[in-house]
Amino acid sequence: MEIRRATEQDIPGISKLLREVLEIHAAIRPDIFISGTKKYTEEELKKILKEERTPVFVAVDDLQEVLGYCFCILEERKGHVNMQDMHTLYIDDLCVEAGCRGQHIGEKLYGHVCDFAKRQGCYNLTLHVWEGNDRARHFYEKMGFGIQKTLMERILPMEKIC
Repeated sequence: MEIRRATEQDIPGISKLLREVLEIHAAIRPDIFISGTKKYTEEELKKILKEERTPVFVAVDDLQEVLGYCFCILEERKGHVNMQDMHTLYIDDLCVEAGCRGQHIGEKLYGHVCDFAKRQGCYNLTLHVWEGNDRARHFYEKMGFGIQKTLMERILPMEKIC
């Protein structure tokens, strides 16, 4: 297995996994996610892959088939009156193909991303996990993540307005 920056040739494999992730989220929150879709179009993926601030890493087998991916966003906070300047690597999405889970591909992919963040001078890694995605939450906790802040919601009742 090799972990490297994604290229346009990886888009079909990435797209397949984006659909898998979407279905996990749609099962948890069908009020937000639309089953049968994916997060990015092919054109959006091409643009993301070209940008230095949005690196995407893939884990591939000997035939260059995508086994997993990690979408990242390099973020910078600078010049805030009440907060320290900070470079952060935000993990936008990390997925390992369902049939390959349990082979430590996610851990290796995460380790590669962590090393990349250190080389970029990042202070921390951040990400979001949807409530109900217990498998992902457990994985990230195992990788050393803890809660930084909590986003809460209240779904408003739908009332007919006359």
